This record gives sequence, C-alpha cells and structure tokens, in this order.
Amino acid sequence: MSISLADLLAAPQLHLTNLGAAQGTLNTPIQWAAVTELENPQPFLSGGELVLTTGLNSVTAAAQRSFVRQVQRAGAVGIGFGIGLGHDQVPPALIAEANRWGVPVVEVPYRTPFIAIGKLVADSRSADHYAKLERLLTQHQILAQSLLSGGGLNALLAKLAGMIRTDAVLTQFNSELFSTCPGTAVDDENWLPVVLATGKRDASTLWLRKPFEDGAIIDYAKGLIGVELNNVVQRRHAARQLAGQVIADIIRGSLEGPEAAARLQSVGINPGIKNMLLLVQSPPGRACTLGAMALPQLLEPAVAAVLGDGDKQELLIVCPAGIGSPAALGRALGRQVADVGVTAAVGIGGAYAQANGLRWSYFEAKEAASRGLAVNEPERLSLTSLLLASEDVPMADMAAEALAPLLAFDAAHAAELVTTLESYLQLNGSVASVAEALTLHRNTVRYRLTQIAELTGYDPAVTADRVQLWLALAVRRLARA
Repeated sequence: MSISLADLLAAPQLHLTNLGAAQGTLNTPIQWAAVTELENPQPFLSGGELVLTTGLNSVTAAAQRSFVRQVQRAGAVGIGFGIGLGHDQVPPALIAEANRWGVPVVEVPYRTPFIAIGKLVADSRSADHYAKLERLLTQHQILAQSLLSGGGLNALLAKLAGMIRTDAVLTQFNSELFSTCPGTAVDDENWLPVVLATGKRDASTLWLRKPFEDGAIIDYAKGLIGVELNNVVQRRHAARQLAGQVIADIIRGSLEGPEAAARLQSVGINPGIKNMLLLVQSPPGRACTLGAMALPQLLEPAVAAVLGDGDKQELLIVCPAGIGSPAALGRALGRQVADVGVTAAVGIGGAYAQANGLRWSYFEAKEAASRGLAVNEPERLSLTSLLLASEDVPMADMAAEALAPLLAFDAAHAAELVTTLESYLQLNGSVASVAEALTLHRNTVRYRLTQIAELTGYDPAVTADRVQLWLALAVRRLARA
C-alpha cells in the first residue's frame, strides 16, 4: 500500500515533526516526493505530492503565504519544510497560511536529507505497483480459469463482479444476458457502460454499478467477454443449423416414428410433450443476423433452429407449451427481432405433441406469418396447414396444376385473373364487392370468373370447386412466403 504523511511521521529514522493543525490529508497516499525551491511550483505538480522545500526563495511572509496557496491549488498532500539552511525554523506565516487552507506542514530536521524521504516514498510506490501487478495477474488467472473450466460466460461475469465488489449486467440490444441483480434497470448515471468489441454489430454492453473497486481488471475481462461472446455466437449458429436439419427432415416427411423422436431428443426437443412453434422469415440479407441473435429470457427453455439456406431462411423457435402464453412469447420474440434491426412478422403455430405435431405447427406458423401483423397467432386448426403437413397429399402439385393456366394467361395478356379470383374468394363470392374493391364493372368481374372456370375447369361459383381454388391459392401463398 502507498505510504502516507502519517506513515512518514511515524518513521523514527526520519525525525519528522508535524507542526500544522491540518489533518485532512495525513492519511492520503503520497504519489511522489517533489523537491522544489520555486516561488510558484504549481505548474510542475500534478497532485498527490509531498512538496519538500528549504524556503530559500521564500524569505518574506507574503512569499511564504503565496507558496502555500500554490501548493494547495496543485492538490499536494502536504509540505515538508527543511530547516537549518535558509531558515532555522519553519516560518510562522507559512504555518498559519497552511492551517487556513488545510495543508499539513512537517518540519524536516537538518540531519534528515530529502532523499531519505523520497526513497521511502519511491520504495512504497514500487512495492504497491508490484502488489497490484501480482494481484492483477492472479485475477487474470481466476477469470480465465472460470471461463475454461466449463462455467462459461456466467461464471466469468460472477467472478468479475466479486473482484471489483459491485453488480454486473450484460446486455445485448435490449435483452439481458446476465445479471447479478435480475430485474434491476441500468442507466448511464448510476452504472458504467463498457462497450464490448465482438467483431459483430450486436450492441453488447457490460454495465457495472458505480462505485466499484480497482477497475484495472476490467479491460482484460472485456477482452475475455468479447471472445466468449463470439464463441457463443458460433456455437449457437451451429446448434441451430443442426436442429434445422432435423426439423427440415420432419417437415419433408423423410423422418418419422421412433427415429424422428430420437433425432428431436438429440437437439433438445422433447416430442413427448406439446410444443408450439414460432416462426420468423428472414428478409433479404438478414439471415445471418436472425440465425445468430440471442433469444429473450422468456424463450430460454426453447430450442432455436434455422431452416433453409442463403437469403431465404427461417428462424424457428420450438417452445414447450407450458413456458408462457403464445401471445407473450411472440411479442418477446418480435421485440428482439426489431431490436436487432430486422423487420419481420412472427407467426405462431399450435401446440401439439410428436413429430407430426411439429410439422402441423410449422405450417400453421408459416400461414399465420403471412397475415401481415407483427405477431400472428393461429386462429383455428388450419385445413391448409394439415394438408401441407401430410406428405401423403401432394398439395403443391395440385395447386400448381390448378393455377398454372391462370398464371400463364395473366403473363401472356397482362390480365389479372389470379387477383380477381383472390378477391372473389376473400369477399365471400360477392361480385359487387369485388367490382368495388378492384374498381371494375360487375360484368367485367363476371366475365373474368367465366374465364377462370374455362381455363381451370373449376367454377368459383360452385362450393366444391371454390374449395379447390381456395386451397390452391393458400398453398401458393405459403410456398411464396
């Protein structure tokens, strides 16, 4: 520990005497012993020094008082006045001014050289510096060991908080990844934000509650946390890719029964309970962002998966049905998606057990996401989703066969038969409503409906045919989503 003026007074070999009445800085650590005979030493002091002088240039009371004021303004911890050269005793004017400004004054006898005082201060500073380095190296080892021993990021942050005796919170965007005081709001006034350089634009910040003890370890910890966050992202991405492969096989119907159940278990999904699926479709260029982002705390028990490749990817969150209401989970995911800078709707599927249930939930979530709201809950068990989920029903082929003549006609004649059909089905077969919605004459709508019937072989006015066309449009919409 650094030496103080009180420590120097207690050193018998120095024979120092405290003459002043000031006590405020007697126990303040001395940063250095500065020897000076200048009338104004202030420009050459940085604060925390013990100023040693013989007063050779301070022969008048005015000069002595001025000297004290300059020393006090520089933030020195005290004055050591050497007698026996310029003065036989410490000048009374200097002591009085020092008492007025709260600056301790120590008499240094002629037999005590200033270098003896300087050596003690320097030795204590050196010992203090060595102790700090030793402590810092020990802290480095403890933090690295906490990370490497399997405790991960949470163990590292808990150790860091204990070392500097404060609370620590790690956030990413608006999500709290770790906290020694869960639920506590952080702000710039009472907390120190330490921005973490992870090499990714993930807005990771370590917050430390003020005040805290020796912060020399923080820079080292910051580097470790940044490296581990990058490792977490890599592990998260790999796990989501693996889970996505399993779910993709189940959706395609190439994985079923006991094998499907075993594969789901291997990626952390329990097929024996009801699971619901949340789905977010990646906008162009944002697949990597969605695939690597952290999940909000509400979704910690869930398993995330990435489906697809390139820019056309989907983030799937498989949630055990009991962890919360679908709406609350969807809103939490939606906020997180928005926080990472992605604009995309959240679709929610129903809660079902077994691999087939996961397939149904996927198509329900995909259909829900196409409705356009920020968070879209499943309304009812969707006939389209059930048919799409069944590998035994070639819905995509049926939809393509039904709509191909209309799509070809529209492309060749710049017509709008598909748009007219969609509007007709959405408006419950009302010709008047379609005419108003599309700004057409009613006879034009009727003529287009006749063309649709002739080209497809399905008459939109007939209930059975209308169902076929509605399913074909629904399948086309989901395939394009």
